[in-house]
Amino acid sequence: MDGNAQTEETALLNSCAQKPPIESKPPGKLRQMFACPPQGLLARMVTNAATVALVWAVAWSVAGSECLPGGNLFGILFLFFCAVIGGKIFGLIKFPNLPPLPPLLGMLLAGFLIRNTPVISDLVQINTKWSAALRNIALSIILARAGLGLDPQALKKLKAVCFRLSFGPCISEACTAAVLAHFIMHLPWQWGFILGFVLGAVSPAVVVPSMLILQAGGYGVEKGIPTLLMAAGSIDDILAITGFNTCLGMAFSSGSTLYNVLRGLLEVGIGVAAGGLLGFFIRYFPSKDQVKMNSPGKSYFLLGLSMFAVFGSVHFGFPGSGGLCTLVLAFLAGLGWSGEKVAVEGIVAVAWDIFQPFLFGLIGAEISVASLRPETVGLCVGTLGIALIVRVIATFLLVSFAGFNLKEKIFISLAWIPKATVQAAIGSLALDTARNEQDEKLEKYGMDVLTVAFLAILITAPVGALVIGLAGPRLLHKAETSCGEIKEGEGEKSERSGQV
Repeated sequence: MDGNAQTEETALLNSCAQKPPIESKPPGKLRQMFACPPQGLLARMVTNAATVALVWAVAWSVAGSECLPGGNLFGILFLFFCAVIGGKIFGLIKFPNLPPLPPLLGMLLAGFLIRNTPVISDLVQINTKWSAALRNIALSIILARAGLGLDPQALKKLKAVCFRLSFGPCISEACTAAVLAHFIMHLPWQWGFILGFVLGAVSPAVVVPSMLILQAGGYGVEKGIPTLLMAAGSIDDILAITGFNTCLGMAFSSGSTLYNVLRGLLEVGIGVAAGGLLGFFIRYFPSKDQVKMNSPGKSYFLLGLSMFAVFGSVHFGFPGSGGLCTLVLAFLAGLGWSGEKVAVEGIVAVAWDIFQPFLFGLIGAEISVASLRPETVGLCVGTLGIALIVRVIATFLLVSFAGFNLKEKIFISLAWIPKATVQAAIGSLALDTARNEQDEKLEKYGMDVLTVAFLAILITAPVGALVIGLAGPRLLHKAETSCGEIKEGEGEKSERSGQV
């Protein structure tokens, strides 16, 4: 009897096991939209709206009328959220087989529209000191990311072509723009080179994602073209920022030309020395036995010292040394961090995500259509166009004897077009320094530099991304990618995500 009972029980279990599980049908979109409590898209919209309202409510409860229309905090919060929305909208614009448009364009245009829309521009008023402070904070963060992003092992293995590609195009474009700015835009030589080095940097924010897409598809990987361009881009940006800071210090110092040159070299030396001392300090403090505050503490010191270097250099009378100090301290600190470096890069990346909308939104808000003259815009576009042509030609010549075929040379030359992040970071710094001097002529020079930087971002960022996406599959040889190679590319992507 026990055997029969066991047989029946086994048969019942087998029949239950063979029954297909009852599938729960997902709720329809209409039912999900009107669910209570809300779910899906409606829930996200309610959450985002409540977040914005809460931020404003807390700020109003603390600052009062400053958070009402026309107040300073109201303008900052309004611009920030509009820049975030603009970036999200541009991030949704996608074309088949092409890299996405950089969200920074949406942030830039959001600030531009706020400044030049009649009713909104009256309600959104931002104090120039607050605007300059927020942009300088963003500058310190982006310089810290650039210093951390330099890979010392990759720098040791760089071939001569990578150094040529880093220095040659940047210097040739900077010198061309300086000459054009002096003779066409009637800027002094120091300001001409300030403008030149602003234009001399390429944008990793555009180039790196585009190269990773091509690398994942196997385009140009046999000759290491994506890796070459990403590595050379980091050095190109460092060179442009260093040249800009040196020329900035010379432009705002009085005395003879020889004195200005020596002062510029002095500022470079001060920046390197101060960055070295601060870098070695945060390399060892907090110490490894302070486990709980190791990564957060290192991130705190890195960001805090970077901001102090950028702001303090102005107060100490050496405005050109702050940026270089930040680059050096971040690079040296990263050399001594092993496992903590990735965690610190993640925290710095979060800080950049917060201040990126401020940077590009405020840059766009500085440009007023009413104050722009057609001839000024024409001269700026002409200077930008001629300097870009010289850069493309110089790049083509510098890679002519590096083992690349004609199509690959053309692609490498065209991939050096996009400009965005560095232009936004340092493009307004000269104007802010001129405002501190309260000199109308210097402010005009600074506005010309900012206008060129704005137009460079607006024109070259989308054009460069589209050119890379269209020209890459047509000009580069596609390698047979295996699973291992794809994984390797994804690993490199995770490493590169911490860069500028």
